[in-house]
Amino acid sequence: QVQLVESGGGSAQAGGSLRLSCAASGYTYNSGCMAWFRQAPGKNREGVAAIYRGGTSTTYSTSVKGRFTISQDNAMNTLYLQMNNLKPEDTAMYYCAALLSTGCSGYALVSRRRSWGQGTQVTVSS
Repeated sequence: QVQLVESGGGSAQAGGSLRLSCAASGYTYNSGCMAWFRQAPGKNREGVAAIYRGGTSTTYSTSVKGRFTISQDNAMNTLYLQMNNLKPEDTAMYYCAALLSTGCSGYALVSRRRSWGQGTQVTVSS
């Protein structure tokens, strides 16, 4: 059974940085994909970034591209999200996800099965 535990959330000023971590256990699917999602109050959960488990291929949403960096340490089974130049609209609950099928294509589609962490709150003030 996959278990995901996020950490690193908190508060930051606009223009600041935060780094999220996700400790994964039970996820041994080397052709899979791990991702970060976020959900702001009153909005749908949206995909932020994803990384192919078996390599370094990454994908980002338009809203965070150039500011956020997703990375992984497979030896430590840890996923990261480095968030720079934060904006108030980045305020949301951030969730780590492990996709339960091959690759990152369409990682944010509702049809893709995923395991979720409990989330970590990020608040950015102007």
